[in-house]
Amino acid sequence: MKKYFVKKTSGEVEPHETLLDSLVQKHKAEGGVKELKFEVPPSPKPSLWFVAVFFILTAVILGKTFQLAVMQNKDFKELSDKNSARLSPIRTDRGVIYDKNFEKLVSNFPGFDLVLDARDLPKDENQKNEVIKLAAQITKKDPVLLEDLVAQRLDTGEKIVVAENLEQETLVALETKIDELPGFQIERNTIRNYVDPEFFSQILGFTGRINSSEYTDLKSQNYSISDYLGKQGLEKSYEKILRGEPGIFETDKNALGQTVGQKVRTEAKPGQSLVLWLDASLQRKLQTELSRVASDIGLKKAAAVALDPKTGGVLALVSLPSFDNNAFSGASSQADLNKILNNPSQPLFNRAISGQYASGSSIKPLVATAALQENIILPTKQIYSQGFISVTNQYHPEIVYTYHDTALPGWYDMRKAIALSCNVYFYTIGGSYKDQKGLGSTRLKNYLKLFGWGEKTGIDLPGESKGLVPDHVWKEETLGQPWSTGDTYNLSIGQGYLQVTPLQLATAFTALANHGKLMKPQIVKQIIEDSPSDNNVIKEFAPVIARNTGFNQENLNIILQGMRDGVVYGSSAILNDLPVKAAAKTGTAQTSKSNYYYNWVTVIAPYDNPQIVLTVILEDVPGVRAAALPVANEVLKWYFSK
Repeated sequence: MKKYFVKKTSGEVEPHETLLDSLVQKHKAEGGVKELKFEVPPSPKPSLWFVAVFFILTAVILGKTFQLAVMQNKDFKELSDKNSARLSPIRTDRGVIYDKNFEKLVSNFPGFDLVLDARDLPKDENQKNEVIKLAAQITKKDPVLLEDLVAQRLDTGEKIVVAENLEQETLVALETKIDELPGFQIERNTIRNYVDPEFFSQILGFTGRINSSEYTDLKSQNYSISDYLGKQGLEKSYEKILRGEPGIFETDKNALGQTVGQKVRTEAKPGQSLVLWLDASLQRKLQTELSRVASDIGLKKAAAVALDPKTGGVLALVSLPSFDNNAFSGASSQADLNKILNNPSQPLFNRAISGQYASGSSIKPLVATAALQENIILPTKQIYSQGFISVTNQYHPEIVYTYHDTALPGWYDMRKAIALSCNVYFYTIGGSYKDQKGLGSTRLKNYLKLFGWGEKTGIDLPGESKGLVPDHVWKEETLGQPWSTGDTYNLSIGQGYLQVTPLQLATAFTALANHGKLMKPQIVKQIIEDSPSDNNVIKEFAPVIARNTGFNQENLNIILQGMRDGVVYGSSAILNDLPVKAAAKTGTAQTSKSNYYYNWVTVIAPYDNPQIVLTVILEDVPGVRAAALPVANEVLKWYFSK
């Protein structure tokens, strides 16, 4: 091996010596040159620069490789999946909704949509345009508009709903031509069919096609651009429960757009069903009678709520005018839909939970309860009404304010004042008069809030209003005016700035009927799987006490006796012929239009063992008349006789 070693007597071997040696060997072989020498040895700097550049380029390449392979692996994988995988929803039936007696209120029927994934269109422009024209021709769409839509979505990877709820003839034509329409596919959808839609639309609501903003918010939850979702009512509140979980079917494509594999990525899970506290028969009867009376008077707007005072279950909830919620399923014409959307009476507005009104004299049992709890008056003490009270302005004695009564002049104790709705009695215990101390605005507001006014009840329907219980702070901040004694008087009889929903009023009376327990109103009683049976209850919604008011039962008995007297000889005497004993309080509140009123009644029945609290209101009733009472009378007569 010694012949391979080079012996150097001194110094180190420099790079130029190595290079020179190789040159000498070469030239020796070629021509016998014996010796070559560099006059100036080559500089080592070019070699160092070469090495440095080599390492820099290597580091850049390795760094970029790490970035693409590790740091951005997820992003590029998603892009790759989008290019290769085509995901289609596997839809399942939406859950059914039943009333308390398992009467089906909504069912499903299949619908079919034509959907386009623009990535799978032919790459050749002429071929692509021919495919689009053929699809447009079959579905009777404008090809130019479809081409524009394709151009907008081509790079997004999002599907396009070309035609929805295909008619049978169109569906058959598409099925025969679908092989000639690359990128197009027919997707099955579920369309809701509402039974007796005019009676249940405000409760059930409706489903509708997902819009672009909703899709942006929900696509991470496995929604597709062709999906339907709950837009209003229970369909919206219980969207996740009713919808279930759609599955995903994956079709893999290669770079040429050819299908190379198909599989079910996730299985679909059917939607669960709802059982309501609602009594469908009572709902129909209540709406029928309310519509009849409103029509006789020439009215279009009204509402009614019936609650079970022991559970808070909503037995019926009506808002007029109503509407056909099937019009939003996509199966109806645009003309039918426009009739609803352009109706000046706003049928989509749920007056029972969102309408805000002055309560009128319906407030008086609540004010009387507060007065008894605060011990400011004995229920037997009598106050004289001469038909009005007069209050002199303390700063301008020449100004005298007069507050009128609707009851006849005479002496009134608490029970009689409730029965005959004496305003002067409630002016006095609400805002003070002469030697009788009143509650004042602060305590009035506190007790009304204890009854749930001025806040949402928490009912499981969207769009509820919270109403308004005014006080001096609200008036100063909102109107820039000081609170006056007159404001307290008006609040004491349910006038002025007070606003309450029909649901809030009915809920407040559950506390009178249920030993001081204010019940939370609920629509849904159970979530079940499949069809009704004893073994498929997934969740039970137990009654919820929103607030235990702590009212003395003796005080509540006095209030209920006053309401009972209102039926026996007072303002609600029409109810005295019911099959059961009832207690009631009417209310008439002024509106912004002269000589037009909100007309109320709230009934608790049976008086001895309350099973129902019924509140009825009609809007803009001309003149002072009993409009709500006939509705309550007919409904309760039927309810306790059936």
